[in-house]
Amino acid sequence: MNDYLFGQKLYEYRKKAGCSQAELAEKLGVTNKAVSKWETGASKPSVDTIRKLSALFNISVEELFSLRDSEKTKEVVKIIITGGPCAGKSTAMSRIQSYFTELGYTVLFISETATELITGGAAPWTCGTNVDFQVCQLQLQLDKEKAFEYAAKTMENDKILIVCDRGALDSKAYMDSVEFAQVLQSLGTNEIEMRDNYDAVFHLVTAAKGAEEFYTTANNSARTETPEEAAALDDKLISAWTGHPHLRVIDNNADFEGKIKNLISEISSFLGEPEPYEIERKYLIEYPDLKLLDSLPNCEKVDIIQTYLTSNNDDEVRVSQRGQNGHYIYTKTTKRAISGLKRVEIEKRLSKDEYLALLMNADTSKRQIRKDRYCLTYENQYFEIDVYPFWNDKAIAEIELSDENAEIVFPKFIKVIKEVTDDDGYKNSNLANM
Repeated sequence: MNDYLFGQKLYEYRKKAGCSQAELAEKLGVTNKAVSKWETGASKPSVDTIRKLSALFNISVEELFSLRDSEKTKEVVKIIITGGPCAGKSTAMSRIQSYFTELGYTVLFISETATELITGGAAPWTCGTNVDFQVCQLQLQLDKEKAFEYAAKTMENDKILIVCDRGALDSKAYMDSVEFAQVLQSLGTNEIEMRDNYDAVFHLVTAAKGAEEFYTTANNSARTETPEEAAALDDKLISAWTGHPHLRVIDNNADFEGKIKNLISEISSFLGEPEPYEIERKYLIEYPDLKLLDSLPNCEKVDIIQTYLTSNNDDEVRVSQRGQNGHYIYTKTTKRAISGLKRVEIEKRLSKDEYLALLMNADTSKRQIRKDRYCLTYENQYFEIDVYPFWNDKAIAEIELSDENAEIVFPKFIKVIKEVTDDDGYKNSNLANM
């Protein structure tokens, strides 16, 4: 998500010179953090520093300037803030505006479409049927997003954050499966396109779950749910988004101020501010009960094919096809290890043609990894259980964290054999070895 080219080249030059980040920082008179931000693409060095780097690495100033000042790709990120009734979305929007504007983003907001329609007189109880209302809502939602995306591309800023107050798939929580299928057919789309059209989803848990004394309907005329209904709806909304590659659930374990800070922290981590770190823990588990997983409303199965590409440095580069029932999205992922749990991860969405073109650079020493991934939300945590065709007695469970020391609570039906976070033998790139 950051401008990666300059950072990648700087990393290569530093490694070739046999220099650590700390050593380079000392020679340049800057902090370790500054060097780290250059290498992850979060920022770029000054003119004076470019000259010093030129002398240190014995390369021309012109070459470094060319890399530093190369044309940037506009960074437009679209995220969703969703959640149950009375979850704190209004306050969250205000905080997101101020915090990320200070970080140099242009922040654009797409207001909650259902509230717009209901307060304007178009509601499930005034339209012909609930399906009619949901078709209106989703069409308006998608049209608004297209308009904002177009506007973003015309703006001068290179970093633009589009924040949706709820997203297209929220409507799934208000329909049964037959109604949902009718809406998809009417709009000529599918669930994968609707769900994975957003870069990340952040769900704020309703106050009716863990902060009941603060639950109210007074601050939203479109809200009519009792606390019990709100809690049930919250579960349905989490289930609707389960399966998205970047879903985070922000609970009520902290006070409200802490809840908002946790949200800001999760968004910052996703955006790579200050660095695009991914903190992931990985566990070897007994082969799960697939029928049980398939039956759970808070579990969604997706099919994944990963192909590793050749790389000229120590980076791990792969392309992925991810989806269900013939509907897929395509991504390119570049990873670089920082420590046992931390690594820099840069992910880019691809078109199908771009994906097919990159397959020509496949590392022929590795096999494609095909797996079924079961995305499971449990106790406000998001597990990804990978089931491989070459194992019938074990599987891998992963969970991404914002804090290395966060406690992990496994469902009783997941039987952990051992943690393998630091065991390279269970990395997908090693499982792909012929």
